Amino acid sequence: MKLTLGMYHSFGNDYLIHDCQKNGYELKPEDIRSICNRQFGAGSDGILAGPVQLFGKMGVRIYNPDGSEAAISGNGLCIFAKYLKDAGYVLKKEFSIQTQSRLVSVRYHDEIGQEMTVSMGKLYYGQTAPVADAEKTERVTVEYGGQPHEGTCLWMGNLHCIIPMEEISKEAVCEIGAALEQSDRFPDGINTQIIRIADKNNIYTEVYERGAGYTLASGSSCCAAAGVAYRLGLTDPCVYVHMPGGTLTVRVDEDLNAYMTGNAECIGEITLSDEFLRRHGIMPETE
Repeated sequence: MKLTLGMYHSFGNDYLIHDCQKNGYELKPEDIRSICNRQFGAGSDGILAGPVQLFGKMGVRIYNPDGSEAAISGNGLCIFAKYLKDAGYVLKKEFSIQTQSRLVSVRYHDEIGQEMTVSMGKLYYGQTAPVADAEKTERVTVEYGGQPHEGTCLWMGNLHCIIPMEEISKEAVCEIGAALEQSDRFPDGINTQIIRIADKNNIYTEVYERGAGYTLASGSSCCAAAGVAYRLGLTDPCVYVHMPGGTLTVRVDEDLNAYMTGNAECIGEITLSDEFLRRHGIMPETE
């Protein structure tokens, strides 16, 4: 039996789709690392495994390229929603997807499911966040370029630290993000975004994700950035969040629920060769 994966991206954030209804093999963490490797594998920012039953609902399991499981991914959800439309699993305009951390709702904007709005759920700060006691802090001070910078932590199915700065860059977010991810303060890791506020309706951001590193785009990170900027009084409730991979629209309501409008595109399919499967110990049953 061949192992065939869908190839999709959302703003340059690329995922492979492991359709659990069509592939009779459950990927292991070492399989995911081999497949996602950009030099020796297919190359990907992660793998979406589904549709599966999670907590009694149709869901998706989201894997980082290091083989760890992510609780939620905004761009991953846009991609999976597009795949569900393409594969004929979903015919309705509105439906729900269960992740490991929360249930989200999706509304398609077009017939092919390329653009959609995802209700990402509530943003939680400090003591209200359902995380370990060591991670309940709301404020974090980080050092970069010899200067202290204050970040705000929040939880929205996964943990984020958002740091407003006057100048942002890939180099800066990689240095700060790696330090925070390895900190004893966050034993399960943390996603890091540095943001520059252009005006009340426009934010620029660079993202470093737990388990993935630097990424061109991240939907949940955009929601987190928009939520922090709004809570600090720096922006209006609805903003354009500009990433290296593209621009997402995020709206945050008075109860700090985040709504993200994005898109996803199908690139194609890839069938992993028998040679690759054998070399890396990925062994679906053969006929």
